[in-house]
Amino acid sequence: MKDIIIRCMALGRAGANCYFAYNKDSKECVIIDAPGEEDRIIEELTKLSLTPVAILLTHSHFDHIGAIKGLREFYHMPVYCHETEAELLETPALNLTALVGIGYGLKANNTLKDEEIVELAGIRIKTMHTPGHTSGCACYYLEEEGILFSGDTLFAESVGRTDFPTGSSNELVDSIVNKLFTLPDETTVYPGHNESTTIAHEKQYNRYVR
Repeated sequence: MKDIIIRCMALGRAGANCYFAYNKDSKECVIIDAPGEEDRIIEELTKLSLTPVAILLTHSHFDHIGAIKGLREFYHMPVYCHETEAELLETPALNLTALVGIGYGLKANNTLKDEEIVELAGIRIKTMHTPGHTSGCACYYLEEEGILFSGDTLFAESVGRTDFPTGSSNELVDSIVNKLFTLPDETTVYPGHNESTTIAHEKQYNRYVR
């Protein structure tokens, strides 16, 4: 198992979580979601002497993409999302930037398929397509480290809302029960908002998926 460190910053108008997953030895870093306040992200990366190599998006809503433009220009790094989410990312009405009055779209550099594994910053990362919050939501599973980045699919004792475009409550529950809850109980879950949890805890206490 590699020595991977996780750092979290709550950023942007909705306080969404931005994660750094980085290799302690190489100092290369993967950013999971980029909610906003790119200056703060750059400052923290500089303080930690980290070199980001990619941004992984769990989904494309405005509160998870606000810093992408600035970070991509500063670091010249690619943005990844699930292949189904690419259209939402490009469409202001679907990524909700239009809803909050700032309407813009972004284009992913790379798209990922369900169960596709990529190695970034020396970390093996498996994409898990988990539709429900949006049709292209993805979670990212670091099997060797026992870590899951769940975006707005699964929260601590809660789940993501499904009343936005392409959302589906039935798909969300199916994604959680038949995909995420098949992971080892000890898996640490880092959600898109609020505090971390574990798969075991959510199986026992998450009343939304019982």
